[in-house]
Amino acid sequence: MEAENTTVLAPPQPAAAKVPPEALPTLVSTKPPDAPLCGSVLVLIQFDVCEEIRLDQLRDILGARTTATTFKHSAPGYVRYQRPPIEEPLEPLVLESGEGLQGEIRYFDYGIVSVVFELPFSGDWDKLVQLSSRWVWDTNFESLATRIIKQKLERAAPALVKPYISEWLREDYFIFHLREIAGSPSANDLLAKQGPYIAQVVRGESQTLSDGERQEILQSRISYYANDLAVIGWNAAFIYDTPSGAETAIQLLQYANSQLLEFRHYDDLLSRELENVYAFLDRGGHSMWSRWRTARAASKLLTVLIDVGELTERADNAIKFLSDMFSARLYKLAAQKVGVPDYKDLVQQKLRTAEELYRFMVDQFNQSRAFVLELMVVVILIIELIWIFRGKPI
Repeated sequence: MEAENTTVLAPPQPAAAKVPPEALPTLVSTKPPDAPLCGSVLVLIQFDVCEEIRLDQLRDILGARTTATTFKHSAPGYVRYQRPPIEEPLEPLVLESGEGLQGEIRYFDYGIVSVVFELPFSGDWDKLVQLSSRWVWDTNFESLATRIIKQKLERAAPALVKPYISEWLREDYFIFHLREIAGSPSANDLLAKQGPYIAQVVRGESQTLSDGERQEILQSRISYYANDLAVIGWNAAFIYDTPSGAETAIQLLQYANSQLLEFRHYDDLLSRELENVYAFLDRGGHSMWSRWRTARAASKLLTVLIDVGELTERADNAIKFLSDMFSARLYKLAAQKVGVPDYKDLVQQKLRTAEELYRFMVDQFNQSRAFVLELMVVVILIIELIWIFRGKPI
């Protein structure tokens, strides 16, 4: 990349109670001879920007490429995206401190846009813990990613279906990937010797954690080979693996967080719709004559139910695991830790509530219609009787 295409940005400013910038760990792109750890930090920030992204049209607009599906256990025919997201590289970003960022954007067909910043790292365990405690809790990456996304979506607007006008929902996640550790320890040796550090990195804590908390964190671990390790947390993950091997966990963590964001959106949407229905019923939607208006409210609610059902199915089935059981287990662990099943259950509960309300409203409307029809028959009979009696001699 040419120097004139490099963006220079101010570094994120620490909070008052944090360590000063000069005391913060410096990210460098080369590994010193004595550095025991070498890898990178990935900052994943995702936004829910629209109902759907037309990937074919977006590919033509951006000239971007489709994400290749690379998984730990080579099984391209068994693990695949239904509609692979589109990747677009970002220009290198250089902070004023000299720290360099690489980045890319991924566009998912169900309306999620994901920004990934990568910062090279080398140093020791104390330096990694200090880095995680700073970036996990005190970053300006979110505002930077928001500016980038707004600029990109201006160009991509024709490919967006029903873009959201209000503030976007967002999720962030941090991945600490070590590709080299001095001595090349096995996963078991690494956990035995450096478990407390790994737990601190995953939690983003600078202080030593209790034994109980450390054990709880390290329970969420998974390995495929003897010398690789992934420890998954709700807001961050630690990965010890080769770059190609780590790609499995990185892609699945990205996918799990995008699902979480979608289910959060559906939860908010259904909450608003249910509040509107309850307000309608409280305003008199249960009275005899106002029940005629329930047909329109029920029709709107049914439309929301159909849309949410279709969109949740699309997000839920965006990636398939047909035979790669390790990737399936890794995804299940990642989804559980970030909270996908919890939000999915909330959405399912609200869908059931909405379905019951829809049936109730339809029943109320049908009862009102039946009453009016019966009333009309009675009125017609009365009119006929009046004409009959009026026609008789007194």
